[in-house]
Amino acid sequence: MKYLTEFRNGEIAQRMAREIHQIATRPWKIMEVCGGQTHSIIKNGIDQMLPAGIEMIHGPGCPVCVTPLELIDKALAIAAQPGVIFCSFGDMLRVPGTDADLFQVKSAGGDVRIVYSPLDAVEIAQKNPGKEVVFFGVGFETTAPANAMSVNIAKRRGLKNFSLLVSHVLVPPAIAAILESPGNTVQGFLLAGHVCSVMGYWEYPPLAQKYKVPLVVTGFEPLDLLDGIRRTIIQLEAGRHEVENAYARVVNFEGNRPAQKLLGEVFEVTDRAWRGIGVIPKSGWRLNEAYRAFDAEERFHLGHIHTEESPLCHSGEVLRGTIKPAACPAFGKQCTPRHPLGATMVSSEGACAAYFNYGRFLSADELASAGSGLTGGSNG
Repeated sequence: MKYLTEFRNGEIAQRMAREIHQIATRPWKIMEVCGGQTHSIIKNGIDQMLPAGIEMIHGPGCPVCVTPLELIDKALAIAAQPGVIFCSFGDMLRVPGTDADLFQVKSAGGDVRIVYSPLDAVEIAQKNPGKEVVFFGVGFETTAPANAMSVNIAKRRGLKNFSLLVSHVLVPPAIAAILESPGNTVQGFLLAGHVCSVMGYWEYPPLAQKYKVPLVVTGFEPLDLLDGIRRTIIQLEAGRHEVENAYARVVNFEGNRPAQKLLGEVFEVTDRAWRGIGVIPKSGWRLNEAYRAFDAEERFHLGHIHTEESPLCHSGEVLRGTIKPAACPAFGKQCTPRHPLGATMVSSEGACAAYFNYGRFLSADELASAGSGLTGGSNG
């Protein structure tokens, strides 16, 4: 905990907040890309420590949240088939499809297993040659190397019963899509430090120059986030638009080159649908021709599945940053973590879950009467 508490120092946080108040002379809108950053901002009250004109907009950086409903339904269809062992990280099991979720498929007799690595699913396939083993490969660039490694190992071992259901998305095209969207108000970005630990930040200078926005690589602890916000505002106030690395203890410019080499060997760039946003060109990965035999969508012939979102759920607008979660009419009513309408209320990184868990749907009077202590500039 030593190295975490150093980045949660309340006195330093208050000092940094005061500095931000002194620096900011105009209103600014800054988007944190990552859902983990969103949770840290809301949990620690960082947005409430900022000047009134500084608005944090919560971006689409939750991989569970942006996985399309159609792909969730495909996962359910695969998992319900006899002879299939469907493996996933635990955060996907409660994400609702059109009619059910993976927990319900499991309770109905499907062999659905929580694993802690895609390599666990490879071992399951090795030990169960008579079963089809599928791993649900969801995520941004952060989780992609392990998924690429799983099919690489499966191919080298000659496993014919292992496949990936792939839903990998890429951050730079999403940032470009946000900046090009009609009515965009985002003026600067906090980049996700864990993504940049894999990919580096060499892809971002062209975006900063093209769209004239500052991009700051940022970590996840309170002081990391305040520093990232401070650096972004300094650039905005000065009219600069550069890429800065505020997470140098983890991230370097080039990133993890061996991981990037493996990704290039296994995947190819493709157009990818994002839940609530739509198709963003060249914003995802799929298995390339050399590994196409491990593609679960093709192996199980799922092209016939098409879905529509619940009309009650406004998670798409939340993911685009056009509304805050509490502005959705279903928030905290028809949609709660126990009975979610969309992935943003389910995921541990979802913005709706953050607002619900940390009381952001309550008034100050309600919070005070509940004695929750969730208002004000908490620094965790």
